[in-house]
Amino acid sequence: MAEPGPSRHLTRTARRVAAAAVSVVLAGGAVACGPKDEGAKSGGAPQKGGTLTVLNSEPQSDFDPARLYTSGGGKVPTLVFRTLTTRNRENGAAGTKAVPDLATDTGRPSKNATVWTYTLKDGLKFEDGSPITSADIKYGIERSFAPELSGGAPYLRDWLVGGDTYQGPYKDKSKDGLTSIRTPDEKTLVFHLRKPEGEFPLLATQTQFAPVPRKKDTGTKYEEHPVSSGPYKVVRNTGDGEHLLLERNPHWSEKTDKERHAYPDTIDVKSGLDPAVINQRLSTGSGADSAAVTTDTNLGPAELAQIGSDRELGKRIGTGHFGYTTYLAFNPKVKPFDNPKVRQAISYAVNRRSVVNAAGGSSLAEPATTFLPNQKSFGYTPADPFPAGRTGNPDKARELLKAAGYGKGLTVTLTHNTAKNFETSPEVATAVQEALKKAGITVKLAGLEDNDYKDKIHSIKDEPGFFISRWGADWPSGGPFLAPIFDGRQIVKDASNFNHAQLDDPAVNHEIDEINKLTDLEAAAKRWGALDNRIGEKALSVPLFHPVYKRLYGKDVKNIVISDWDGVLDISQVSVK
Repeated sequence: MAEPGPSRHLTRTARRVAAAAVSVVLAGGAVACGPKDEGAKSGGAPQKGGTLTVLNSEPQSDFDPARLYTSGGGKVPTLVFRTLTTRNRENGAAGTKAVPDLATDTGRPSKNATVWTYTLKDGLKFEDGSPITSADIKYGIERSFAPELSGGAPYLRDWLVGGDTYQGPYKDKSKDGLTSIRTPDEKTLVFHLRKPEGEFPLLATQTQFAPVPRKKDTGTKYEEHPVSSGPYKVVRNTGDGEHLLLERNPHWSEKTDKERHAYPDTIDVKSGLDPAVINQRLSTGSGADSAAVTTDTNLGPAELAQIGSDRELGKRIGTGHFGYTTYLAFNPKVKPFDNPKVRQAISYAVNRRSVVNAAGGSSLAEPATTFLPNQKSFGYTPADPFPAGRTGNPDKARELLKAAGYGKGLTVTLTHNTAKNFETSPEVATAVQEALKKAGITVKLAGLEDNDYKDKIHSIKDEPGFFISRWGADWPSGGPFLAPIFDGRQIVKDASNFNHAQLDDPAVNHEIDEINKLTDLEAAAKRWGALDNRIGEKALSVPLFHPVYKRLYGKDVKNIVISDWDGVLDISQVSVK
């Protein structure tokens, strides 16, 4: 999930959502709903057959496993591309765990977690019936290093020995390719890492781990007809992913794939649609739209208010908590934010109730006092280093300002995005402005158009002292949440930088390394939570809220599964009438 960016997470945010338990909102409250519930309501087990329509606002462009920024979620790519591991396709917290996909297990680490070994299952086949081998997975990974196929997650370049200089198989004509991936036989892969990485099984859910047969590779045109390893194959891709038609892959076997059910015969993906049109079509549910879902379009406050009076429509809302945080970011290199007491004063002054209301209300946002999302898999440990309640503590803020030498108040500038996205919107900025005014802090708002905003806040040279930002993880763990933001070795001076505070604390860096050595992810989670709390005490950011997603699905869609991995209705699980 992140404010996923060009070189990390930012531009991919809309494609990745993380985390949440499923619920169905009724006029009188919220009721949990999972596959068993839906099966009972529909009069029996899910049925095979029919066509599932997917209505999305963002085109499914770059439909190439090397270029996609997808990690084990329930969206379209997972229907075509199987990977070494995937997420457990269950509701709630059970869905945050990595489970075997093409591999027989989630990987066997060396003692120091720098070498990971995988064995492939028997009977794996591509859509043409040819066997999937370890060489196909190695080649699929190597392709993701080719400059012309950029866009995917960057971790392999950072983690694999030699990954920082490898340029992909089109330029590298050597027999062995990327030598840190070894294939001693057709069913075995061995990965050699530059440093211990206990979360490698979670990384192995990324689409870069999908097999690609070398002889079928057509380079940048591969996205037009990628070779399927999953339950569906691409039969049509028009408008660079605006219309994607998938049909059953006859050589996929459910015996080798316990996670995907593939109930519909056909998946018809229509993208590039206006969000209001999507929600209207799902609400009306006429014709093919009665068996339709969306994986990227949320309901807004006005739409939720309208639905509130319609009990039957309310039953068709799936709720997910995307595992990311909207926060106020400080750049301590810019005065007066170099003074910790000023940062603490702002932390006390913020009125989270008004911020949540500005973000769409409590149905669409939950107040945050920790940087990590409030889910166990991230390592969430309850904390509030600057407790001010839901409405802020302006008196405590004034006290700190006086101690900082600003007894008569001060004036600061808050940079924000002008996009109407309910997260970094002008309304959120205004709510912060009004709260800080009560503490004697005059806030001037500097709204920037989306591209200018992203360029500015991720530039070491131009980064403002005070701005609204957001971040989410590529898988449910504290590692990809905290490291890009607070690891001093990830400060980037000549490209997109996400360590907004430019924090380079040896103790923090060391603890990140120590946690990364752990292959016991529950033990690691506890330490990520403790580290989150330690960093929080430095007042380098002010967590504001975690977003909540509410999405409609068609009246003929059954078997609803939404996990705490990505908060998206899992289309590999649904059936249609």
